[in-house]
This record gives sequence, C-alpha cells and structure tokens, in this order.
Amino acid sequence: MNTPTRRGFGLHLLAASAVAAAVPSLARAQSRGDDGRDDDNEWRTGRVYTATNAIAGNEVLVFAPARDGGLAMIQRVATQGTGTGAGLGSQGSVTTSGDGRWLFVVNAGSSTVSTYSLRGRKPELSSVVNAGGLMPTSVAEHDDLVYVMNAGGNGNVAGFRNVRGVLHPLGDGQRGLSAAGGTNPGQVGFNEDGDVLVVTERLTSRISSWRVRRDGTLGPIVVTPSSGTTPFGFAFDQRDHLLVSEATGAPGGSAASSYRLDERAPATPVLISASVPTNQRAACWLVVAPSGRLAYTANAGSSSISSFRVDRYGRLELAQAAAGSSNDGGATDMAMAAGGRLLYLLAARGQQVIAFRPYRDGSLELAGTGNGLPAGCVGLAAD
Repeated sequence: MNTPTRRGFGLHLLAASAVAAAVPSLARAQSRGDDGRDDDNEWRTGRVYTATNAIAGNEVLVFAPARDGGLAMIQRVATQGTGTGAGLGSQGSVTTSGDGRWLFVVNAGSSTVSTYSLRGRKPELSSVVNAGGLMPTSVAEHDDLVYVMNAGGNGNVAGFRNVRGVLHPLGDGQRGLSAAGGTNPGQVGFNEDGDVLVVTERLTSRISSWRVRRDGTLGPIVVTPSSGTTPFGFAFDQRDHLLVSEATGAPGGSAASSYRLDERAPATPVLISASVPTNQRAACWLVVAPSGRLAYTANAGSSSISSFRVDRYGRLELAQAAAGSSNDGGATDMAMAAGGRLLYLLAARGQQVIAFRPYRDGSLELAGTGNGLPAGCVGLAAD
C-alpha cells in the first residue's frame, strides 16, 4: 500500500470498438522483441499485480506491459490462502514494499498474509502468516515494518517485521481502532517518514492515527473526525500532506479532503481542504503522482477517475471530474507505476486492468488494457 505525470491534452472517450482496435491481443503483447530475443527487462519491470480473492484459493495475477502499450497476464501465483469471493471495500489489499523487493497480499477468507519476493522473473512465495486478527483487508510497509488492518471482529491493526520475506509479529504490536467493532475500516498506511500510521474508518467517518515508536509499536490512538462522510482510500504527498477520498456526502456525490500532520500534537491530522467535490459518485480509492502535484480518485459509482491539483501547501482543486473512464467497467482500485509514467485502474466489473498516461493538466490518455481477469478481483499494485 504503499506509497505510488505530465504534459497536456484532454481525454477523449472511446467507443468500445475503437478501444478494442487500439489494444493489442495478449499473444501480440507476449511476442518477442524486435531483435528476436526475449527482453528480460520488459518482464522484470513495470509489472502490475492484483488478487483473485477466490474462496477456493486466492491467487496473485501478474500483468506485464508490452512496448506497444498493451498488458498481458503472464503469471498466476497461489497465495496458499483463501479469499471471500466478494469485494473487500478497502485500499491496499495488494501492495509492494518501498524498495520494490516484496509483495504483500491479504487473504481475507483465511485471515492470513502472503509475502512474495519480487527479485526474480516470477514472484516467489516467501511466507504465509496469521494476520493478527480476523479478515485482513489492507496491508502497508515502511522500511521492513509491516502493519495489517483486520476488518473482522472488533477490528484492529497488527504489526510485523519483514525479515527476508518472513513476517514476524511485534511484541505489543496490536491496537484496536476507534471503537470495538462497527468501524468498517478502509485502509491502513504510513506517512512519508514512516513515523505515523493511519487508518480510515468508513462507518464511523473517523480517521484513526498513531505515532510509530522506534521499536515499531504504536503510541496512543488519535481519533479525528473526517471532513466528509465515508473516508476510504488515502495517500501522502511528498510534503507529508494526507489526502483522503470520501465516498459519500458531498454535494456532487463524493469528494476528497487534505490534512497536514500537526507537529505540536504528533499523529494528529489538521484539515486543509474540506471535501472538494469530485462531481462523480463513490470516490473510494486515491493515489498521488510522484511529483506530488496531482492526485486521483477512482469513482466506483461512475466508473471514472477524477484528478485533483495539489499545491505545495496541500490544498486541493478539482482538475477534471472525469479524467478517465472504464466505460461502465467499474473503478475498484488504482496504482501508479514507478516514476508516474502510467496510472492503472482495476475495472473489476469489466474484468480488466486499464492503463492510462497521465498529463500535467490532470487529463488521462488510454494506453492499453489487460483482459481476462476472473470476476471478483481486488487490490492493485505496480512497480
């Protein structure tokens, strides 16, 4: 969950036939390079990951972008855990480590977390551990410190150390959320420095946060009312501003807000921009461009992506209400490629991953799609 632009022209909505013509087939996307040799770098970088969340057995699906812009599903790797078969209502169920060496995947059905090494050609399963609670739905990492958000039971976060791909539970590493049950948490994540941990609570419309101590354990909980209702996904920009999507309640149907962390009261979010409308429905997932100047929400109710300008003080301004669209295929998670060259959208209803090229004015250009996802996929991460 972690923590992943430029030029400018408007988005043109494409008819389904035009999209199909523009997107290369999987066979073409998997073809050899122009020199007749397999290009290992083509497969080793720029991969995209999602999870099937299947009851019979969860799997990681791996897509690789081809030179002509398409996406090919190149691998399916078992997690040795089980899913729930339905949407998890969370951001960060699949995430990569900050150094790009590890992939973490929640198994909500079996209450476990799977860790993979990404150093080879294929993700290699390193460990499967108990999540420290019931129904894990989000996971975050910073400098080998890993926290899992468990949505089942009373709800909690549980801390681990990643030691060569094996997650070791922290002593005194579990903390409850703002209430014992009924919080319906949306995401867990670290700030840029890794010294604050944040959880959004959809049902209570609260943001819970903790100061991260030197040993990785958490200080006392800080509970902050969300600017708008149903805070869901979030990300921190380069200046450590917290940007949060709000799925309901704004005049336009959903919104995004921004906060700064109060230096005098550690781990306390202070509101900057209050509930800036997307003019779309159900803004649930949020990512920030590496430049920190743009943020995007995936709007589940509108099958669209909204873009926001972010200034140096963390203030938000809507750039384009519908910068990108899945043509009613859904919008159920996002991930930004390293360097910000592509923005990926999980269109679960359309059983696709869609790639867009982002531009400085907030517009998005269709770059390609990856097809063939089974129904019910959750989570999205990219390297």
